[in-house]
Amino acid sequence: MKRKFLVLLEIGLVLAGLVLGVSAWKLNSALEQPLNLTQEQLLDVPTGATPTGTFNRLEANDTLQGAFWLRLYWRFNLDGQPLHSGEYRMTPGMTAQDLIGLWQRGEVVQYSLTLVEGWNFRQLRSALAKHEKIEQTLDGLSDSEVMAKLGHPGEFPEGRFFPDTYRFVRGMTDAQLLEKAYERLEKVLAQEWEQRDPEVPYADPYQALIMASLVEKETGVPQERGQIAGVFVRRMKIGMPLQTDPTVIYGLGERYNGKLTRAHLREPTPYNTYTIPGLPPTPIAMVGREAIHAALHPVSGTSLYFVAKGDGSHTFSDNLDAHNNAVREFQIKRRADYRSSPAPTPAAEPAAEPAAAPAPADVPSPQ
Repeated sequence: MKRKFLVLLEIGLVLAGLVLGVSAWKLNSALEQPLNLTQEQLLDVPTGATPTGTFNRLEANDTLQGAFWLRLYWRFNLDGQPLHSGEYRMTPGMTAQDLIGLWQRGEVVQYSLTLVEGWNFRQLRSALAKHEKIEQTLDGLSDSEVMAKLGHPGEFPEGRFFPDTYRFVRGMTDAQLLEKAYERLEKVLAQEWEQRDPEVPYADPYQALIMASLVEKETGVPQERGQIAGVFVRRMKIGMPLQTDPTVIYGLGERYNGKLTRAHLREPTPYNTYTIPGLPPTPIAMVGREAIHAALHPVSGTSLYFVAKGDGSHTFSDNLDAHNNAVREFQIKRRADYRSSPAPTPAAEPAAEPAAAPAPADVPSPQ
């Protein structure tokens, strides 16, 4: 009886060894198998997806085999490891083990959207709506409804979002990206306000943001931002109208067709700084840190006027006679390739607002 028991035991051990050996071979084969791909594919793992369900889906799509063994591997080796949602890039030659490694590291495909300095809120919303990897939740909402959805009811949206390149994974909503940009602007503005020149004439950070938007729209030449801010600040301190064309253009809205007329300069709108004193009621564009810094650190001097030279830079003048001479030199006799701002960089971005046109030739530009 004892001998029979030992024989049976030996047989059982051999069989167990065979089972374990076969299992190990099956598991190893499942892990080392190349994915059945002839070209790169993106694997979308939605929020709440499990390794079991994803392995089963891949097997059903004939991307891999042995989902049972892969599920066992995850259960006994990676139990508790979360499966990050997003898109994973699968390439020819990649093995199931390589794919599991991507899951472990959470190496999801990232996308980006660049918000450009000087864009208005309409352009920002257009860029969000056109990005195919951003989930659209704001369609059909007015600007005020958008701000309410972001948790800022009653706030005017213009200038409230920081221009930058934002990276995200598939599934991010347009509202979530706007929240990031809003929070970033608040942080940058607070940092710059804390270090402001004590002589600046702004009652609060929002007024500084408004000024920064004027600087942003007037020049893209970095070294001129502080000078232009200086001109505007000096005008404010002596009660002189700011008289900056971008505010007139913003007040015209969609009526602006690229040509600024004398009638436009006289037309009363809340944003026409030819007819209203001081700053306009809100920013007129998104602003970068450099424009905010310039608004809060205006360059000292005596100039009260500036005129675009046609290459994106400006000539600054202390008095109206000198300014009118500069207007005649750089605007009335301007070349066909005259530009009041630097040429845009070649990028696939939504169409920007038309560049500010100089004042009509028979009306000296007060800038």
